[in-house]
Amino acid sequence: MRDRRRDPLRAAPRTVLRGRGTWLALLLVAVVAACTGSPSPTPSPDVSARPTPTPSPTPLPTPRFSNEADPSLSELIPDQVNGLEVIKPALTEYAITPGDIGLAAYGELGARFHTLVIAFVRDPRLSLYAMRVDGDPVTNGDLEPYLATAGRYVGIAGLVREPWELTAVGGHEVWVRPSDGATLAGTRVYTWAADDLVFLMIGVSDELNQALLALLPGEPPPTPSPAPSTSPDPSTSEEPSASPSDS
Repeated sequence: MRDRRRDPLRAAPRTVLRGRGTWLALLLVAVVAACTGSPSPTPSPDVSARPTPTPSPTPLPTPRFSNEADPSLSELIPDQVNGLEVIKPALTEYAITPGDIGLAAYGELGARFHTLVIAFVRDPRLSLYAMRVDGDPVTNGDLEPYLATAGRYVGIAGLVREPWELTAVGGHEVWVRPSDGATLAGTRVYTWAADDLVFLMIGVSDELNQALLALLPGEPPPTPSPAPSTSPDPSTSEEPSASPSDS
């Protein structure tokens, strides 16, 4: 009997099979490696291409519908004018707040009203509203857009801007609405600014109105420009006549 372990005819097929198996295994490894190769890296986003953030708008002031005591503002209002008592009721005696008069009479500016002091004279009738304002100082020019609504707040019929005039009264420059068909006879309305204060006043006696206004803070009227000089030009003056000694 032949020894199968040494029979080259029987050993050859195994060798061939082994060679094919090794070749197939290597081919499979190559295919798997190609399929499972590392993915291409994702490019990083360009930081410089990010959109510029839009700035948030500045929030508007919130109207104040509660009133606080303001002793320094109250002290600016005299206790008497022309011998008549100026009544300044306590906060608990009226329900008007800075936000009430601010929004009704002074629009966006009125949203900055912080405190309110009310004063009045019984006879002849006069009413005064004094408001302290937060933020930047207020000028008479800032009040112009609200003249019509300020007049309506104190009882003027209609929303008319034309009657108001910026004029000097009591040593201050103030807005004045004269008496006309929309008011009681003799009634005048005033509004003016003084740094962080705004005043609104209505009264039937112009003498009393002006007397009280002169005792309150306000903007001074503009200084008038000096008139141009009318003296003759020395270069155009006549030459003096010759004296006998000159001849």
